[in-house]
Amino acid sequence: MEDHKLKVFCTVAETKSFSKTSEIIHLTQPAVSLQIQALEERYETKLFDRSSNTVTFTPAGEVLYKHAKEILALYAAAEKVIGEITGLVKGSINIGASSTIGDYLLPSVITDFRKTHPKIKIHLLVGNTNRVVELLNSGNINLGLVAGDVTGQKMFVEKLIPDELLLVVSPSHPWVKKKEVSISDLVKEPFIFREAGSGTRQIIEKFFKKYGITPRDMKISMVLGSTEAIKDAVENGLGVSIITRWAVRKEIKYGTLYLLGFKEEKMVRNISLVINKNLVSSPAVDAFLTCLKSYPFDKLLS
Repeated sequence: MEDHKLKVFCTVAETKSFSKTSEIIHLTQPAVSLQIQALEERYETKLFDRSSNTVTFTPAGEVLYKHAKEILALYAAAEKVIGEITGLVKGSINIGASSTIGDYLLPSVITDFRKTHPKIKIHLLVGNTNRVVELLNSGNINLGLVAGDVTGQKMFVEKLIPDELLLVVSPSHPWVKKKEVSISDLVKEPFIFREAGSGTRQIIEKFFKKYGITPRDMKISMVLGSTEAIKDAVENGLGVSIITRWAVRKEIKYGTLYLLGFKEEKMVRNISLVINKNLVSSPAVDAFLTCLKSYPFDKLLS
């Protein structure tokens, strides 16, 4: 459909990169180039200047971008009105979520939601907080769920639930006999960090800074790109880390990992719903938001 070409075009325009667009919309880079080429052939003019390191608009490209955003908004508005007329809630929802939420919370929400809304298709993209914001800005997802700080005039941010982060250690670690440790004790231990751009890393660094600790003060043994990799490393005695309690429900149950609190104070962040202010909602999105905001998340910890 023509709107697909326009979505590809807008993503290139907003990321200023064919390679980033390829990653975001899951097309090969040659396929992205073909979509742009098809539009350029239709309008018989170049839409982007690719002579430098960055992709920039031509005058024609700038005009098309303005109208393409309006056209895509009209498609979404039409879908919403038709859904209201027919009374049939169907369609698709594109959700972006940071890894904690996408891996450990949303699967249960989506499963329960699909029981009552079987005709709605859900596409879930999991990445770190920065990636989710990028997807929102480019219009490739309807809503985002993140555990990091998000700011920006284009975004509505609504707190959904609190999320406590705790110290995780292996069963053989001497700290398993404790319930709490001091933050200052962590500088003596091999520590496993998440990658830069992760919401978890943001909150950990912010928390440590309150107590005068920076990453340079710590014995960082590894930087890993997923919670699952961190759990595996800790379980094998390669260091300690800080993790959300949502991610270790099974491991705590079977005694393969242990959680400890901090003597100074709890480390708590908010899991937030993020929506682009320019989003035109749909009955499918509205139904999912209703489910999400009333979902009994606490039952997942019991």
